[in-house]
Amino acid sequence: MERRTEVTGADGVSLAAWEFADSPGRRGDASAVLLLHGLMGRAAHWAPSARLLAERHRTVALDQRGHGVSGKPEEGPFAREAYVADAEAAIEQLGLAPVTLVGHAMGALTAWQLAAKRPDLVQALIICDMRASALGAASQRMWEDWFRSWPLPFASLTDVRKWFAEDDPWLDGPNPSRGEFFAEVMEERADGWYPVFSRRQMLMTRETWVHDAHWEELAQVQCPTLVVRGLDGELGRAEAQEMVRVLPRGQYAEVADAGHLMHFDQPTAWRAAIEPFLDGILTS
Repeated sequence: MERRTEVTGADGVSLAAWEFADSPGRRGDASAVLLLHGLMGRAAHWAPSARLLAERHRTVALDQRGHGVSGKPEEGPFAREAYVADAEAAIEQLGLAPVTLVGHAMGALTAWQLAAKRPDLVQALIICDMRASALGAASQRMWEDWFRSWPLPFASLTDVRKWFAEDDPWLDGPNPSRGEFFAEVMEERADGWYPVFSRRQMLMTRETWVHDAHWEELAQVQCPTLVVRGLDGELGRAEAQEMVRVLPRGQYAEVADAGHLMHFDQPTAWRAAIEPFLDGILTS
């Protein structure tokens, strides 16, 4: 069972965090893990993976600003600095340091930027399917077009699941679990189902990283770092391996039969991919 707690982020924004229940076999001095979702995600998307991790680690998942039930300030800020400061606040206020940061996509970028900024807080880092290279203006335009194509409001969650399972923003083919992913970020209003986030705010958030490369910050991460990719995900093998080379203490892992949403698609296989790395952190 998860326990919700509140964190005060940068500029006073209210952030919701969930701590996953202790396992009977977990040690009292277990290392802490903070899970950071990607763009449009929420802490609940980590639940299958978090329950597995909580067997051995103190495990917390954060709804980042603009997402889930956390604060959604009308005009932000949604800059990289704000997301990093929020994660920093969560670690300090919840007493998680030294923490292992696990980030997916946007959350992975937040994680490595924080690890570069505050090495005293972070003992290890896991990067899930996030590129260090710039994606560029064409990518941002594609997302703008995709957001405009959403047939809002959806009449039912069944319609949500069907539309997102077939639509393909990450070019990894039809995927029923993607439909489930988006069903978890919808809320019912009088005339149908809408996302819990603002698409305008998501584009504002994405605008702050999509045009820039992030290799320099990656190279500043001094802690052990695992770069994980789904074989059908957005992060290609060549770039992932270059990220490992750039990282001072980088390692590499793959999850078979998984795309961009690897931890949501394949939580057991994802855990198997990261467990040797986590075991090494515990015994080092």
